[in-house]
Amino acid sequence: MDHELHEKIKRFIDAMPSFPTTVSKVMEICDNPRTNPMDLKKVISLDPVLMAKVLKLVNMAYYGVNHQSTSLVHATIMLGLNTVKNLALSTAALGIISKEKRKGSLDMSEFWRHSLSVGVMAKLLAKKRGVDREQWEGYFSAGLLHDIGKIPLDAVFSSDYMNVITEADKNQVPLFCVEDSLLGANHCQAGQILAELWKLDGALLDVIAYHHNYKAYGGAHKDKLFTVMAANNYVNFSKLGFSGDIHLDQIEQTVLNELNISKDVFFEMKEEFLIEIEKAKLFLKI
Repeated sequence: MDHELHEKIKRFIDAMPSFPTTVSKVMEICDNPRTNPMDLKKVISLDPVLMAKVLKLVNMAYYGVNHQSTSLVHATIMLGLNTVKNLALSTAALGIISKEKRKGSLDMSEFWRHSLSVGVMAKLLAKKRGVDREQWEGYFSAGLLHDIGKIPLDAVFSSDYMNVITEADKNQVPLFCVEDSLLGANHCQAGQILAELWKLDGALLDVIAYHHNYKAYGGAHKDKLFTVMAANNYVNFSKLGFSGDIHLDQIEQTVLNELNISKDVFFEMKEEFLIEIEKAKLFLKI
């Protein structure tokens, strides 16, 4: 990507609403190894929407209708700092994007249906493979936000992005390849710019930047990256929502081997997957 194009995308992202102060503070606190639940309670209590979501999540995850937790400290302990951090992040990102008033080529309701489906499947794959429960929401957030770079590309190039989608379909090639050839940048690169400006790092940044180029990845978050790649492939194959990709490369056996799963696992989880999508829709109000 040349400098002029980089700056053009950056200017659009700079003009987007910033993360709420509360969410930025939650992320900062959760990344501090000395944090305790009372520190988090003080911040979350200032944001009624986030506070309601934390309590709603802990009650959905651990309790039935006859026993509801109303303690924010208890909820934070039960969920874990990583879960609270990823919940705050997902809620904020969806809120920011939903405020964008623009005419683009992507149908945003279908885009978020796709993104939500990838997030849910990534979380279920983590659960199926025995990943620690506290990490599940990190897989969900990575799946939910993996295609976030399509938002600035679609906005900056406007009608040109429809040509990209059309060409990718006509030539039956992955969308990111046509983005590179027609626009000079792809959504992984645009997503990396956005993630860095939002101060997202670790696995989330890596998944956004490398989910179409895992062979170039040498970081520490291969498990999340490969899980999101596998989830994305299944969701596109199943035509759940639409994010511009019609023809994805088939998931390579290397990825499945790394995760120690077969393609059959997706069909085994189909019923649970569809149920969890509906729960996530209600929870995030998508």
